[in-house]
Amino acid sequence: MNNERHILQLFARGDSRAMDVLYAEFADYMAGVCVRYVTQPDDIRDVLQEALIKVFSSVGTFKYRGEGSLKAWLTRVVVNEALMFLREKKKMLFVDSERDIPDAPDEPPDTSGLTADMVDEALRQLPDGYRAVFNLYAIEGKSHKEIAELLGIKPDTSASQYHRAKAMLARLLSKRKKETQ
Repeated sequence: MNNERHILQLFARGDSRAMDVLYAEFADYMAGVCVRYVTQPDDIRDVLQEALIKVFSSVGTFKYRGEGSLKAWLTRVVVNEALMFLREKKKMLFVDSERDIPDAPDEPPDTSGLTADMVDEALRQLPDGYRAVFNLYAIEGKSHKEIAELLGIKPDTSASQYHRAKAMLARLLSKRKKETQ
């Protein structure tokens, strides 16, 4: 039996271990998702706590659709909590000034020789709005229309923020690559 189904059965039976088992299985993964959107350790803990409260209080309404569906649902809960946190804290800054980020070619940056931690660090350096749009588009696979609805912005704003995030990320990675040579 897969772990997701086992965890859901524990919840369905009202087993007191259910929360602990879910936490042990998915807490690190959920923290990793959260870190893509929120950068400060105290804020990450707050968002994770809120996400776990939502998960524990609504897991009974979750419909299992096969292996991976619980993990996908947990991802959605964490992303939604992180976006809500950013909106409430007014940290979601969308840069509209063309002077802030120069255009860069649409070619992916050369990341050879860079570790995953170096790339993650560069992502964390993006402004909150850029990072949120970049993650929603490039990692979560949302369209600019969907992102606009999630963030309360226009689809064109989402597209421009994504373009600028890519340009800034390319510059940060290029700089980091030069530092490691």
